[in-house]
Amino acid sequence: MKARRLALIVLGFVAAPVLAHDFWIEPSSFRPAPGQRIAVRLRVGMQLKGDPVPRDTRQIERFADVGPAGETAVPGLSGTDPAGWAAPAGAGLHWLVYDSNHSSLEQPGPKFDHYLGEEGLERIRPLRKGSGEKPVKEIFSRCAKSLLRVGEGGSGYDRVLGLELELVPEKDPYTLKPGEALPVRLLYKGKPLDGALVVALSSPGGKVSARTAGGRTSLVLDRPGFWLIKAVHMVPAPKGSGAEWESLWASLTFDLSAR
Repeated sequence: MKARRLALIVLGFVAAPVLAHDFWIEPSSFRPAPGQRIAVRLRVGMQLKGDPVPRDTRQIERFADVGPAGETAVPGLSGTDPAGWAAPAGAGLHWLVYDSNHSSLEQPGPKFDHYLGEEGLERIRPLRKGSGEKPVKEIFSRCAKSLLRVGEGGSGYDRVLGLELELVPEKDPYTLKPGEALPVRLLYKGKPLDGALVVALSSPGGKVSARTAGGRTSLVLDRPGFWLIKAVHMVPAPKGSGAEWESLWASLTFDLSAR
């Protein structure tokens, strides 16, 4: 674990479970022309009802556009929404990637237990020291990606970007039709993560989920439009963090064509 991340953990834990809700990248266009300037918005919320997340340089570990020609930082003004601006150069598939430093929170025991059930983390329940009303301290970080189709064609939909928890499509989402399945890999520190819950959400009301086997799963995407795929992984927090648990939140967004 990077020392910088631990150094930036808030010393006073706050009772703000909303911080641990879904987090995703929502660009102003998923299909820009080469060189077109687009807004890169960060959102946090539940069921695709997201609040803006202004740019906070203290929280940014990595915020970039990764395309055929390499990686370029996504610039922006601190405290503003959109959190950044990108102008993907060159046709092909581009990844917007956001990797955060740690944040922290504290929740009552029952609320933490409910959250474990919501996010498919039931395996943590028997590992907890104590139960009941005892508050639980947690640190968490974000591993968000968004796939853009810039111009026509291109490869790299299955490119691994080196996030600590990472969702990797095994088929180009921009070649799918509604009703087809998207195979996905989930990696933790570069290795397949088994038994994790992967959820795909689309508006209005679209939802499908499955658990990974050998780090892989498949999700049938039944409608066109915006899709968010997400997964959460939890491990014991590192010594010196002041927390009991560490969670990592991975997300992947793209736009499914109505072709």
